[in-house]
Amino acid sequence: MAISHDSNETSYLLPPNTEDWEGHNIPDFVYGQKELVPEGIQWPRNTPSLPDTLPLSRFDSALCSAWRQRMELGLFRYRLGELQTRTLPGAVGFVAQLNVERGVQRRRPQNIRSVRQAFDPEQFNFNKIRPGEVLFHLHREPDLPGVLQQEDILVVINVSPLEWGHVLLVPEPARGLPQRLLPGALRAGVEAVLLSSHPGFRVGFNSLGGLASVNHLHLHGYYLAHRLPVEGAPSKPLDPGGRLHLLQALPAPGFLFYTSSPGPDLEALISRVCRATDYLTDHEIAHNLFVTRGGPPGKTSSSSALTGVRVILWARKPSFGVKEGEAFNVALCELAGHLPVKMSQDFSSLTEAAALALIRDCLLPPVQAEEVQAALVALTAQEEQ
Repeated sequence: MAISHDSNETSYLLPPNTEDWEGHNIPDFVYGQKELVPEGIQWPRNTPSLPDTLPLSRFDSALCSAWRQRMELGLFRYRLGELQTRTLPGAVGFVAQLNVERGVQRRRPQNIRSVRQAFDPEQFNFNKIRPGEVLFHLHREPDLPGVLQQEDILVVINVSPLEWGHVLLVPEPARGLPQRLLPGALRAGVEAVLLSSHPGFRVGFNSLGGLASVNHLHLHGYYLAHRLPVEGAPSKPLDPGGRLHLLQALPAPGFLFYTSSPGPDLEALISRVCRATDYLTDHEIAHNLFVTRGGPPGKTSSSSALTGVRVILWARKPSFGVKEGEAFNVALCELAGHLPVKMSQDFSSLTEAAALALIRDCLLPPVQAEEVQAALVALTAQEEQ
């Protein structure tokens, strides 16, 4: 049941007259420390199908009501119904979904040639979207202890949605930032997960060469009403302080960062992750990142309690353009165990072994993977100096 709202609260809905959209003031969603909830959000016994079947936070209510209105107004490239979903038999627990329309209707990826490619204002970017696609500005109150002032984050619909509530978090679009992760963008993504009371609201980032289709800084956020393997996958520490872990389980090994408290601990995690992504970008190594509620590092399991936030980073082979003939393309959600499949015949025949083969084909060769691991461990050690 949704939280009730006072009649004088901010409305995140567009005016009924389309002629008024151009001059419509984008509403602000302002949140404080008390709304960042690291613990106490758990999966219900019966998994819900849509986010608004669970108690909603103020953030969920704003996002879902505005997103649903834009769907009803026809601002998306297709109308997203409830997607056919199945868990692939096997040890991993892949969640496969059939999303034919996204495979057909989504915008063609830009011509990306480098992980460090500069922003090109002539290409499509988020300064060119229609006014109705913007839901709200995401602002943190400026007085949170130990935290720098956050830049302006625009929350906009993804017009080719993967799932319900699929949005993009775009930091200060007028600055024309390339698709390179920055601390303010990551902070907004992690805090969006903490603002949601739905355990399946996830945020992610694709680098250039990691299947980012637009070279303009953005993160993805969306609801998926299913557990994913990475929430409780076991890990081993890579440094004595336990700040960097290696996620050992399938679908793919990745670097795990974890926090259970907003404030200074979260700021340290953001700094640590962005040092890692800076290293990868500077060395032309494509990467994907996924933010989800999950269990602490160590010997956890798929049914572990969600005690904090996991940030998982995968270094991978660069992939420029879309491979049309495969069941799915490997990016942030596929590495986490969520497989949006483009064709019905692939959806019905896809096996765990076939999915793992596609994912493994995108991972770094062992020697390069070991070099990256050593470099990130060394970066983590520099924190103590």
